[in-house]
Amino acid sequence: MTDTAGPTEWGESPGVGPWQGPLPDDPRYDPQLLRDGDTRNVVDQYRYWTREAIIIDIDRRRHPLHIAIENFGNDANIGAVVRTANAFAVDTVHIVGRRRWNRRGAMVTDRYQRLTHHDTTAELLSFAADAGLTVVAVDNVPGSVRLEQIELPRKCLLIFGQEGPGITQEAQAGAALTVSIAQFGSTRSINAGVAAGIAMHAWIARHADISAAW
Repeated sequence: MTDTAGPTEWGESPGVGPWQGPLPDDPRYDPQLLRDGDTRNVVDQYRYWTREAIIIDIDRRRHPLHIAIENFGNDANIGAVVRTANAFAVDTVHIVGRRRWNRRGAMVTDRYQRLTHHDTTAELLSFAADAGLTVVAVDNVPGSVRLEQIELPRKCLLIFGQEGPGITQEAQAGAALTVSIAQFGSTRSINAGVAAGIAMHAWIARHADISAAW
C-alpha cells in the first residue's frame, strides 16, 4: 500500500523523482513510488520502499526504550514526542488519557512508530511491571535527581507529564526514579516535547550503537 506524502519540516514535499534505469527486483520497493517518485519524509535508505517494508526494517533496529506522555489535557506536544521517538527508533510511545491528539507535529512519523494507548496511569504502570521496564519520571520536582548525573536504565520507560501541570502524583509515586534536566535561565520549565528529546538522547548516548545510526 503506497504511503501518501504528508507535511514535512521544510513546508513542502522533498524527495526523488521516478526511478531511473532497470527496475529493482526487490519486494520492498513500491511499484507506484518507482513509477511516480517518492516525496515522503524518509531517509534515503528507505526511498521507494513500501511503508510496510520500512516498518519491518525499523522493528529490527528498535531500542528497548519506551516513552509515555500523560495526555489528560490534550497536550499539543505529543506530535513532537512521537517524531523524536521515531528518529531514535524507540520501541513504543504510550499515550495515557485522552485518545485524541494533534498529529500534525508528528510530521507523519506516527505511520512508522508503534503507538499504544492507556486509559489511566495505573494501566501504564501495570504494563511496565509486566514488561520488566524500569519506570523513570521526567520532571523538575523536589526530590528529583539530575539527568546529567545519572545513568538511565537500559530497559526503561520514560514518563513525561503534560505541559503545565507536569507529571501526575500517581506517575511520580509509581516511578523507580524521577529525573530533572539542569536549567540555568529564568523559565521554570522546559517545553515537554523538548524535554522528551533531551532525555531520549541521554539514553541513546549511553545505550545505543552509534555506528548503526544513519
